[in-house]
Amino acid sequence: MVWSITLNAPLEEPANPNLTMNPAKAPWYFLGLQEMLVYFDPWIAGVVMPTLIIFGLMVIPYIDTNPLGAGYYTWKQRKFEIGTFLFGFIILWVSMITIGTFIRGPGWQWFWPGQTWDHNRLIYEVNRDLPDLFGITSNLGKAHLRCHRGWRLLRYRRLWWSTRSIAATNPKNYQRKSLRQYSILMVFFLTMIGLPIKMLLRPG
Repeated sequence: MVWSITLNAPLEEPANPNLTMNPAKAPWYFLGLQEMLVYFDPWIAGVVMPTLIIFGLMVIPYIDTNPLGAGYYTWKQRKFEIGTFLFGFIILWVSMITIGTFIRGPGWQWFWPGQTWDHNRLIYEVNRDLPDLFGITSNLGKAHLRCHRGWRLLRYRRLWWSTRSIAATNPKNYQRKSLRQYSILMVFFLTMIGLPIKMLLRPG
């Protein structure tokens, strides 16, 4: 209601097939997906991620075995469940919609609020691999492989500790879960956590 009252949305001229708008923005409820296209392959951002969101919402009754909080609000007894929702919906989804609405300009480039849009502005993003950041060239195959294995081991250890810390928040709740339920929970949770990490590692 606040959005509809405060934001002026006048009707524009009829669409012209010979003139493409720049920036061409999707409706606000799809701007989150359009923003994800900056950081991911179109197949991942347009197919895989929406599918995971739908299936993630479908499996909530299956993996949420906490009987506390049914019929009444409680933050103390459902910190992980409420915190996960707030992170996924507010921090991820709403923030991407806000970025797509107010910050993305011509060519879907980043323009801060109040900054003049420059239609001739061009930015060439160059992907940099982790071995390049540490000065390891592609000719050193063995060093590259060791670096890759080291980062992969470090990543797995960090993910393992993050899952352990999650389970420590309410051990009784996680003791009720089967191995299948806990595995499904961790797959969706780590995927959600990996989304902003991937976006921060490759700024648009």
